[in-house]
Amino acid sequence: MKQVMCPGQDTRYWRSDDIFEVSCSECDNVVEFFKDDAARRCKKCGKRIENPRLRLGCAQWCEHAKECLGFDPGDVEGKDELDMPLTDRLIVELKKEFHGDQKRIEHAFSVFEYARDILKKEGGDPKVVAAAALLHDIGIKEAEKKHGSSAPKYQEMEGPAIAERIMEDVGLDVDTVMHVCKIVGSHHSAKDIDTLEFKIIWDADWIVNIPDEYDVSDKDKLKGTIEKLFKTDTGKEFATKLYL
Repeated sequence: MKQVMCPGQDTRYWRSDDIFEVSCSECDNVVEFFKDDAARRCKKCGKRIENPRLRLGCAQWCEHAKECLGFDPGDVEGKDELDMPLTDRLIVELKKEFHGDQKRIEHAFSVFEYARDILKKEGGDPKVVAAAALLHDIGIKEAEKKHGSSAPKYQEMEGPAIAERIMEDVGLDVDTVMHVCKIVGSHHSAKDIDTLEFKIIWDADWIVNIPDEYDVSDKDKLKGTIEKLFKTDTGKEFATKLYL
């Protein structure tokens, strides 16, 4: 039997005000919410913002709520599917490493948000995705310092050691640390790794980077690029909606 999506989560039944904006209390940046988001991260300062309009309704008692929503409604208070205490600690270390480089901090937050959304649909390990999304470019400063360049090969060379130190400091397990370091060391070249979590980070990073690397006005060419470049169906879907 074909599974029918709950009308409350099917966007075909949504009203215009089911997608709305909230101002960050920390920096006044505007954050977009979907009505079923438990929380969002401000892309400017990284503050976690609770959804002020969250109404779970039948999800409070439905046994399929987690599958439907992408998170357990019983866990909404205090955390979401990406283990917010862990994410908070990683963000603190990210900001320290980037020394106030707001452009790169905001890039990490943007990749994190897209990775979070892809994770909801594709599955994967939330700890690996959260850590890899926030730390994927963590080698940039060291690359610039040691090699005078932030070229991809130098980012991949210097990033894993820094990511490993940060993850060990926040208490991540060995398997997660090893997996994330592999992603950080391959996030531009895609060498020797093809895990789902890697694909999620690859796609989230490219969603953010496409305008800097490709002519988004050439829709025909861009359509072919997206088809070849992206590694998950959800990543392709998001990129297509954004740029085509």
